[in-house]
Amino acid sequence: MPKMKFSGPLIPTGTSPSRKKSSPKKRVLNLLPVAASTLVLVIGFFSLPTILAIDLAIQDSVRPPQPKFTVTVDPANKTIIENPQVEAILDVKPTSLTAAATQAGNIFTQVAVAISNFPAYRQVAGANTLFVTIKPGFRKEQVANLVGGTLHWTPAEKAEFLKYATARDEELPEGQFVPGTYFLSVTDPDQVEVLLHHRFEEDILARYSSSTEEQVPVADAITVASLIEREAGGWDDMRLISGIIWNRMFVGMNLQIDATLQYAKANQTTGKQGTWWPPVVPKDKYIKSPYNTYQNKGLPPGPISNPSVAAVVAALNPKKTDCLFYFHDSKGEFHCSKTYEEHVKMLKKFYGQGK
Repeated sequence: MPKMKFSGPLIPTGTSPSRKKSSPKKRVLNLLPVAASTLVLVIGFFSLPTILAIDLAIQDSVRPPQPKFTVTVDPANKTIIENPQVEAILDVKPTSLTAAATQAGNIFTQVAVAISNFPAYRQVAGANTLFVTIKPGFRKEQVANLVGGTLHWTPAEKAEFLKYATARDEELPEGQFVPGTYFLSVTDPDQVEVLLHHRFEEDILARYSSSTEEQVPVADAITVASLIEREAGGWDDMRLISGIIWNRMFVGMNLQIDATLQYAKANQTTGKQGTWWPPVVPKDKYIKSPYNTYQNKGLPPGPISNPSVAAVVAALNPKKTDCLFYFHDSKGEFHCSKTYEEHVKMLKKFYGQGK
């Protein structure tokens, strides 16, 4: 039987079996689920600022009363009494679940605030969904620049805002803006100042009992807290730095806080150096200012920044320590010493020189 010969492949090269082409109508129907899902994602994405605004409004309207501040420092008798309850509250390490939830909340807030600043979003939402996040340790001028930039204030409106903030309490010309995220439901400088101060009343003043006021006046607590906020490298340092600050006052030692030099230095230049917290050099210790704690004993005339609630708790509940000197090394680790000699020795160990 003769062999069969094939002149080529059964299916020509570069071709495939014919398929029935789908109709345009069917292709459109296939794309509908994708388009719908994309639309839902876009709507959800741009709804985040509104959700955050509602959440903040609910928090402000139904916020339960906060417990009164504890106080374990007694300036009159120059004593600090450890309170295990405070230790447990501030020193407890969060579980991984709590940490994850907190991180998720922070990311949600950051994303929502970022979206609210998109030009496209602003054109649609207008000025009805605007936010600002005040960071711990900001000066009032930084707050004015932050809010003013968001609301497009003129220099005159920023000055008006600062005038209201300074005039509210002569003992607290600084320090009345609690760090956090705010929904700006108003735009006028005087109304914004009232809005921000409302949280100070709830988070600080409402938690300050008359007995605490007698022991540590709120102006002193906010002032100490403002120093702690600028000096601490993190939560773990706050109570220890507070203890050192109180120890220095107990023995009549000048506080020698570098952050007060930064504050005094920026006051002289009105932030023209490009920062409200300029670097400190040795000659700054001789700046003529009531805020210079190298030259003046006791607390400065008022706060130097806007401290967090955690810093206020630390100011009222310092950690008992024998240390009088401290510094952070290049890795951010905290070191403290009882004497100046030990302090210099420690500095030489880490930096090769004392100061």
